[in-house]
Amino acid sequence: RHIFNPMVRAVADLAIPTIAAVQGACLGTGLGLALACDVLLVADTAKISSPFGRIGAVLDSGGHKGLVDRLGSAVAMDLIYSGRTLTGVEAAAAGLASRAIPEAKLTAVASDYAAQVAQGPVLAFAESKRLVRALSDSAMSLEVILYAEAAAQTRSSRTADYAEGFTAFLERRTPTFTGE
Repeated sequence: RHIFNPMVRAVADLAIPTIAAVQGACLGTGLGLALACDVLLVADTAKISSPFGRIGAVLDSGGHKGLVDRLGSAVAMDLIYSGRTLTGVEAAAAGLASRAIPEAKLTAVASDYAAQVAQGPVLAFAESKRLVRALSDSAMSLEVILYAEAAAQTRSSRTADYAEGFTAFLERRTPTFTGE
């Protein structure tokens, strides 16, 4: 509670985009950390599981929330009750991971993806991350999310990245974002 929970919370609360690249076994705190990230890229051969029930323990490190948010309660409970192991391909097909990548290419794909995201409109991404987190953390009505999205769009429209993105769209070119 005093070691792993603050670490998982710190990753989940980062305002910047977070990307996990998982190969090999992913369970326990590793699973909690991976699920705390915005995007989860997995090797096709990864092994993802919550085997705690087999030893009379309870999934921790935010795993319940991560599984329910990504899979829904029925599939989350199935994985918790059965302790079944998913391959990376199965995890991506179920929606637990963003995508499965051949193991030999995972590091390169994840690094390229992170670089691409870092060159994007990071302030707009932060607004989207805040909105997605708010949706995940509480039941928001459509009216509330529409208002929150409009407020986020207003804040984003005041950034240099927004002006650059809109101008590049009009000029039919690729934008160059600066994070401002």
